[in-house]
Amino acid sequence: MTSTEVTTESEDSGPSGYAAARLRLLQEETQSGPPRRAALARLTDDWLTALFAAAAEESGLRGAALVAVGGYGRGELSPRSDLDLLLLHDGSADAGAVATLADRIWYPVWDLGLALDHSVRTPAEARKTAGEDLKVQLGLLDARPVAGDLGLVAGLRTAVLADWRNQAPKRLPALDELCRERAERMGELQFLLEPDLKEARGGLRDATALRAVAASWVADAPREGLAEARRTLLDARDALHLTTGRATDRLALQEQDQVATSLGLLDSDALLRQVYEAARTVSYATDVTWREVNRVLRARSVRPRLRSILGGGAKAAPERTPLAEGVVEADGEVVLARTARPERDPVLTLRAAAAAAEAGLPLSRHLVRHLRTAVQPLPVPWPSQAREELVTLLGAGESTVGVWEALEAEGIITRLLPDWERVHCRPQRNPVHTWTVDRHLVETAVRAASLTRRVSRPDLLLIAALLHDIGKGWPGDHSVAGEVIARDMAARIGFDKQDVAVVATLVRHHLLLVETATRRDLDDPATVRSVANAVGSASTLELLHALTEADALATGPAAWSSWRASLVTDLVKRVAALLAGEEPPEPEPLAPSAEQERLAVEALRTGEPVLSLHTRSEPAAEDGEPEPVGVELLIALPDRPGVLPAAAGVLALHRLTVRAADLRAVELPNELGESADLLVLSWRVAAEYGSLPQAARLRADLVRALDGSLDIRARLAEREAAYPRRRGVKAPPPRVTVAAAGSRLATVIEVRAQDAPGLLHRIGRALEQSEVRVRSAHVSTLGANAVDAFYVTDVDGEPLAPQRAAEVAREVEKELG
Repeated sequence: MTSTEVTTESEDSGPSGYAAARLRLLQEETQSGPPRRAALARLTDDWLTALFAAAAEESGLRGAALVAVGGYGRGELSPRSDLDLLLLHDGSADAGAVATLADRIWYPVWDLGLALDHSVRTPAEARKTAGEDLKVQLGLLDARPVAGDLGLVAGLRTAVLADWRNQAPKRLPALDELCRERAERMGELQFLLEPDLKEARGGLRDATALRAVAASWVADAPREGLAEARRTLLDARDALHLTTGRATDRLALQEQDQVATSLGLLDSDALLRQVYEAARTVSYATDVTWREVNRVLRARSVRPRLRSILGGGAKAAPERTPLAEGVVEADGEVVLARTARPERDPVLTLRAAAAAAEAGLPLSRHLVRHLRTAVQPLPVPWPSQAREELVTLLGAGESTVGVWEALEAEGIITRLLPDWERVHCRPQRNPVHTWTVDRHLVETAVRAASLTRRVSRPDLLLIAALLHDIGKGWPGDHSVAGEVIARDMAARIGFDKQDVAVVATLVRHHLLLVETATRRDLDDPATVRSVANAVGSASTLELLHALTEADALATGPAAWSSWRASLVTDLVKRVAALLAGEEPPEPEPLAPSAEQERLAVEALRTGEPVLSLHTRSEPAAEDGEPEPVGVELLIALPDRPGVLPAAAGVLALHRLTVRAADLRAVELPNELGESADLLVLSWRVAAEYGSLPQAARLRADLVRALDGSLDIRARLAEREAAYPRRRGVKAPPPRVTVAAAGSRLATVIEVRAQDAPGLLHRIGRALEQSEVRVRSAHVSTLGANAVDAFYVTDVDGEPLAPQRAAEVAREVEKELG
């Protein structure tokens, strides 16, 4: 007998005794996980049994029982779980007596503040409701007697299970649809930064649905690892309930560190990785199980027609279609041919995977498990056939994902590529990313598959796509770490030294093009030359261009646009020309566009700022529509100190989010024929909410900011104090650096910080206070991260000395900190 049981027996069975015992149980650090959930269920059973017995004796009612359903029926009570209860009666008592019995049970539960999902029904009513409501039927599949007439409950359970099995051809497709709708609404648990442990795909709801499928006797879920995955999710939910004191299933960012600590994990990343692995197990089991359910139901519907055609009890064998050596299709899945010899064919795993992906078919679960145990490891380096099959698998497009997931679920990927373990289920905290690291790598290969016609070495593109982020999870810059790992992995896969060097270069510089195009001055010869030196050859540049696009497209919608694509393409053309022997021309004063020139002429005439605000679209792809890139704000005004912080501050005051910005000095002849300096600022902005402000209001506030009558800093501080922004986890501190060899004409100050209202204003003010001139600015926002580059000079227009540049960087960082 446990200490909890001893305590509860000796105490009052009333609400106060139950509440005290429940509190002690939840505070016991020595008991957690399944034992605590089971103990909490037993404790609750004892209390409810006493309530039911007292109420039944007082009312004299017979032929009734208290039934636990749902999670409580399974004995899986989390600290803040609802109590799902059914008061079952045989219908012999009058309605008033049944209602009185129910009230004497329900009210003590409510008095303790416990959430209660309750119903009162006869067995016939329960079966009828279950037949009409799938969720009720699922709850009754886990019905368990708590108190009262055990025979009444047993009869209901038998009838409900029989109904479920008899109605399986109708109810299982409905359950499948219910799960799909929920997944569409809640997302995939294994990829969410703030997942719902219960409702998201791969969560506890799906694990419960698999139990229901098994109870139908139509199909059974893969059992290996499923119970442990369910336990992991339940343990995380228990810790979340105890940490927050609320009945929540959403693992919010601000709770993750505490939940990780309570589970004895290193940090929130370790927590998410453990949760993701569990969700991936449940998701894979879900996919396999529903595929089997659909196969069985399809076969059952066809069988009567086949029997009438074939006569008697003849049974048609499924047709087997050859796909590759040792691999055939049977009944919509890829299976081994009868002549296959896995123990003598180490390439069979990759050949089967490639054949399945090319055919757009799933690998049979039995096939994958057999390959895991029967196939011998590949020699290192791999033979050419194995390398070719891997490239074929990666080049199959969308169907690669399902095949890869099946191999990963059985641990085959890490056997083939041991370094993959480091990125397996690794979370990415940057909200720009849609996927975990490993899935992002596969998605990048999928995107690269559609770009293989643009490059002369598709195999190197696909392998580089698979490996480009392989350094994540190692200390330091993941591109630098990834280069070393990619060398080893490419050599393992069987590439020669020259190809290994190309793959390593692609991994090392996979961010080079997009970062340079969006953060550097492309008219500066030093920019183009630095990229050419890093890439080294036209063929590598061609591969890097395709990899850049595939990586961005696989990252998420915020990482790529026609605007970014046009900048990258422009950079690639300039670098390709330099690699072909054409020296980049020295930069000339920027020739403004027609719109910019019109505004600049007006600004020169009036001596005041001139603005225009309109929606802008980028040119369309060959077969598409023009892509809107947001609202473009153009500002032209005579060159003077303080323009950047003033303009950025005005935008922040009007709640305009800056997505991209460009500031350039231009020259126009004045009425005397002399050269006049003007500034042209091009902004791509979006309203945080509501409609856009009028250009006239923006201009009026800009004039006031420039003449000092509008204190932007004070106004922003007042608004932040009045309406503080909701925070999740604490953002990392800002980082300000001097880009090495960024330009011969200016010093490049690079700022990486959490995006926030007024950020660009603060950066601009810090640069003004440092008494440097901003020659141009390149602002880029990716999700919650701002990555901005500022080309600055001293007052004489010369690049800053190294020591002075470092001082400016420190001053900006101090202002942002």
